Amino acid sequence: MALFTIADLHLSLSVNKPMDIFNGWDNYVERLSENWDKTVSDSDVVVIPGDISWGIDLKESRADFSFLNDLKGTKIILKGNHDYWWSTISKLNEFLKENHFDTIRFLHNNHYKYEEYGICGTRGWINENDVPADAKVLAREAGRLEASLRSALSEDLEPIVFLHYPPIYGNEYNYDILDVMYRYNVKKCYYGHLHGKAHKYAVCGERDGIEFRLISGDFVQFKPIRVI
Repeated sequence: MALFTIADLHLSLSVNKPMDIFNGWDNYVERLSENWDKTVSDSDVVVIPGDISWGIDLKESRADFSFLNDLKGTKIILKGNHDYWWSTISKLNEFLKENHFDTIRFLHNNHYKYEEYGICGTRGWINENDVPADAKVLAREAGRLEASLRSALSEDLEPIVFLHYPPIYGNEYNYDILDVMYRYNVKKCYYGHLHGKAHKYAVCGERDGIEFRLISGDFVQFKPIRVI
C-alpha cells in the first residue's frame, strides 16, 4: 500500500480539447495509463490536485471519470481552475453513486486518513506578478484549507497538503495560504497548475520548513509520484 500524487491530467475523452497540441503532451493519455499501470496497485491511493477533465459539466466529464475509475487504486481528487464540471459536494457524490464510480473520492473541506497521515487540501488561488488576487476568493480558499487541516488534526493525523495553485511561484509568496500551513505545522505540500515554460519558476524543495513539489502531469512525465 502506497500514497501517490499527480495533478493536471486534463482529460478530454468526450470533448474536443486535445492537449497533445502542446509540447510535451504527445500521447499523454496513453502514457498516463501505461505509467499508472506500472506504478500503482489496487491497494494504493492517488491524490489528483485539480484540472481533471475538460468537460464543461458532469455529463461531458463522464467518460473521463470512467477512465479514472478504471485505473488502479483509490483516487482522491480536488478542484482545479479548469474543472468547470465541479458542483456541490452532494451532487458530485450522487454523480459517483449513479455511475458506480466507486474508486473516486472528493477532497473538499475534509480530509482522508492514510496510515498516520491526513490527506488535506483545496484549490488555492492565484499567485502571479502584478495580478491582484480576489480577496474574497482567496480568503475562502484559505478557510477551506484550514477546515481540511483541522479535520485531520482532530484525529491526531500528520497533515500532508495538496493544492492546485502553487503557494510559491518564483519569488512570489501567497501568504494567505502559506500562513495557514505555517500555523498547522505542515511539512509537505504538493501542487500543480504550472506547465511548459512556467516549470522553471516552480519551487521544488524546502522553504520555511515546508517541502514543496510540483507534480503537474507534464512536469512528472505523466507518472504518479510516490509521497509515502
